[in-house]
Amino acid sequence: MTAPKIDFNDGEAYERLMGRWSRAVGAQFLDWLETPKDARWLDVGCGTGVFTEMVLNNCTPAAITAIDPSAAQIEFARKQPVASNAEFQVGDAQALPFPDGTFDVVASALVINFIPDRRKGLAEMRRVARRSGVVAGYVWDFAGGRGSSWPVTAGLKALGLGTPGVPGLEDTPLDRFRALFKGAGLEAVEVRAIEITVQFPNFEEYWRDQAPAFSPAGKIVAALPEANRAKLKDKVREIVKPGADGRIAYPARAHAAKARVPR
Repeated sequence: MTAPKIDFNDGEAYERLMGRWSRAVGAQFLDWLETPKDARWLDVGCGTGVFTEMVLNNCTPAAITAIDPSAAQIEFARKQPVASNAEFQVGDAQALPFPDGTFDVVASALVINFIPDRRKGLAEMRRVARRSGVVAGYVWDFAGGRGSSWPVTAGLKALGLGTPGVPGLEDTPLDRFRALFKGAGLEAVEVRAIEITVQFPNFEEYWRDQAPAFSPAGKIVAALPEANRAKLKDKVREIVKPGADGRIAYPARAHAAKARVPR
């Protein structure tokens, strides 16, 4: 299926969909990144500001700027406590509004595959990083079927109800993700898989949060006849297997890369 254009225009729904996942994978990513204190950071595709907040809490940056193309996401982020210590602004990853060599660390969390021209986006990330600066990011392993919403996609596929296209899916395997960074002229490229498991208190909360209307899967779910939607819900419940207490926990996988700008 052709990958649709996705408009991340509902900050609260996006936070419910991705917030807990972003925090789980972001913690491992930042530990692996090992950046110095007092660095100047740029968060490319900041969304609701979850990763921005994690950088502030874990990396002691000198300053952090966060950029996202969605005005709704930026508006949401500016209302959060993190905004008192970070600068949020609307902007395009393919044309970053900063001079060359502005930042020590340029990072992108769960976004790079959604950039229409990913090679241009990586080139821009390299441009605004200083010489010997760090350029890094991570994406869901969509090609391997292990994005955070994979149970919904698996349920749709099992019932023959159609599966959502994912922008940039072809660049999410680890070797292809590495190639993106090398293709941008970056050096010392390292990649790794990050495995995480996230828990939900019950199936109803999971179902509400993991198929919002703006997501590719959510659009398919919303368009289904009520009977098919009920069948899908039952199938997904089988896949995630709630425990005796009703809780749900299942794994997902992200692919990460880090590199340095040539001297």
